[in-house]
Amino acid sequence: MPARFELPSDHPHVALVTLDRPAQANSLDPPTLRELAAAWRRIAEDPEIRCAVLTGEGDRVFCSGMDMRTTIPLSQRFARGERIEPEEFEALRDVATALLAGFDLGTPLVCAINGHARAGGFDLMLASEIRYAAPHATFALEEVALGLYPTGNATVLLPRQIPWVHAQELLLSARPIDAERAASIGLVNDVVPAEEVLPRALATADQIARNAPLAVRETRRGVREILTLPLPDAYEHQEALGRPLRKSRDAQEAQQAFVEKRRPEFEGR
Repeated sequence: MPARFELPSDHPHVALVTLDRPAQANSLDPPTLRELAAAWRRIAEDPEIRCAVLTGEGDRVFCSGMDMRTTIPLSQRFARGERIEPEEFEALRDVATALLAGFDLGTPLVCAINGHARAGGFDLMLASEIRYAAPHATFALEEVALGLYPTGNATVLLPRQIPWVHAQELLLSARPIDAERAASIGLVNDVVPAEEVLPRALATADQIARNAPLAVRETRRGVREILTLPLPDAYEHQEALGRPLRKSRDAQEAQQAFVEKRRPEFEGR
């Protein structure tokens, strides 16, 4: 499977998604797009999944973006009005979902960036909440060098996540940056040894999954929704999200567990 979905038994409530085309730089061909979109839909619909981790197979590339030999020619044929097969049409229809561009996963996503993140791989990373990168990873948005507009997450999310000047440099120069620079501008959380990237991401996912699931989901939602609101509206919306949680069974369980000096057992209610 070019986009492998797993529920590791030693990481309860965590889903692991792996782009598994290392010989093709983990690029996104039509089957990968379909499988990746299906994985995200499954995660979004399953309340038992409290955190997800995305990585690439191998030790060289996280994701190089769209497959230049299959997906790009296919999209050009479609744009010209030529006939394409039903499964090819499904793949094109799934591009936005596969890239999490406008599709809300509803669940925290941690990226284990095991290598180069380019174009669509960069877009996937931007949809995540937390990111760890290997020292040899590089990051680039190369669309303008190809005469294209970056229609994934880059122009929408990147200027909201890092300072304006760094976002514009990445978008307009098409020049790659290394992992240390990515960390220095806040594009990734940390740079860790290559063999520790996935374990670090899974450890963070485990910590998130141990917390009260309703509180995690609503906090994630709140940060995204409040980001562009005026301050009075932001405080009002924050209270609207927080009020129901104070009455939840999970909040009661956390208080009881504190009194009884034990780990709380959250139910997501």
